[in-house]
Amino acid sequence: MFFNSIEFFIFLPIVFALYWLIGGKNIKTQNLLVAAASYVFYGWWDWRFLSLILFSSLVDYSIGIALGKNEKPSTRKTLLWISICVNLGFLGFFKYYNFFVDSLINSFTFFGSELSINTLNIILPVGISFYTFQTLSYTIDVYNRKLEPTKDFVGFMAFVSFFPQLVAGPIERATNLLPQFSVERKFDYRNAVDGLRQVLWGLFKKIVIADNCAKYANIIFNNHTEYNGSTLLLGAFFFAFQIYGDFSGYSDIAIGISRLFGFNLKRNFAFPYFSRDIAEFWRRWHISLSTWFRDYLYIPLGGSRGGTSMKVRNTFIIFIVSGFWHGANWTFVIWGALNAIYFLPLLLANKNRVNTNLVAEGKYLPSIKELGQMGFTFLLTLIAWVFFRADNVTHAFSYLKGIFSGSLFSWVEIFPSTILGLVFFFIITEWLGRSGEYAIEKVDFINRPVRWGFYLLLIVLMFAFTGEEQQFIYFQF
Repeated sequence: MFFNSIEFFIFLPIVFALYWLIGGKNIKTQNLLVAAASYVFYGWWDWRFLSLILFSSLVDYSIGIALGKNEKPSTRKTLLWISICVNLGFLGFFKYYNFFVDSLINSFTFFGSELSINTLNIILPVGISFYTFQTLSYTIDVYNRKLEPTKDFVGFMAFVSFFPQLVAGPIERATNLLPQFSVERKFDYRNAVDGLRQVLWGLFKKIVIADNCAKYANIIFNNHTEYNGSTLLLGAFFFAFQIYGDFSGYSDIAIGISRLFGFNLKRNFAFPYFSRDIAEFWRRWHISLSTWFRDYLYIPLGGSRGGTSMKVRNTFIIFIVSGFWHGANWTFVIWGALNAIYFLPLLLANKNRVNTNLVAEGKYLPSIKELGQMGFTFLLTLIAWVFFRADNVTHAFSYLKGIFSGSLFSWVEIFPSTILGLVFFFIITEWLGRSGEYAIEKVDFINRPVRWGFYLLLIVLMFAFTGEEQQFIYFQF
């Protein structure tokens, strides 16, 4: 069930009405409705995997209770490792088993030996990487005594399976979302209106920007040997806006829908393509994942407190693991390593926290320096996205070789002016609204006729440029 599907547009109003009319102010009834709706939502893809998310919930709920009753350090550590092994074991089997088998076979073949191991026909459960990290945050925080273990199993089930962000994030921390299932939630009209506005913007990003850019990104990437360097660069540009519109669009919809039910999710994107260096980019892109790795992997490893070798080691670990989290392909590992290479000079020069303020704050236009910094950072990101999008490593290097050829300065062979115009409109809107939580947050202060005219324009564009329905990219992760 996609957010941009007819089924979801039927599902959401029904759940919303039941939640507020039947649930009312009864927290337990509301939580039960959220959990039931979330299981229906998740089961819509494949009901067989409901047992997996239920088992994961049971394991971490039980371990949380056990951690709350035990003070012995060795016992607590054992309980934590049970949670880690169970959750990462499921993730490793479903997502990485065939990858490791294929890599092992290829390694033996490279050295002239034969190894006979069969791969399995494994279906990857939708969103397993997201809810696995979400439940892990609970047991880790309970273990570290940052959170009291919950005794409300229904509320915990609702937290793990919360349907707005279940399959593609944001990856919520237990310290932020779980307590919200224990407090009274009242319908707030202004909050709901703001949530709907964010949903509208998220749908625009997905339907108009991401899906239309996907069409041309796919054509160019799938036939890259037929195009010159400038067209290949344009293909990378289209993919950059496809993945941004797709993923940040999903996050906007998830956050907006959550607000309809009285929940506040954490921000996941903060206009990353306006970043002035790679460090700033990673503070603004997929914030819930990057902060998860920072808090649960980078800092426990020592962070940047040690010497140069430790800083280099930890930086490569966090970026490579982040890449590997995205998928079982060496292209993602290289994508992560490349971003580590981008990031390290800033870290070693102690300049990774230089650009923490809003770009061109209080101004309509950036300075020449800021424009150059944003352009260079975006170019580095484009190169890295090639590995993210490519089918395999050979494809990625062949694509980059085509870009940096003599034909780079030739006229592009594909020039969809209408789609480029829409992307330009999107960039301008994002730029003007960059001080908000999302681009059109502050249009509420514009007079009503202009504001509703703008909403109507977005809706008309969505209907006018609705093409072939594309699955959200991050569903595969």
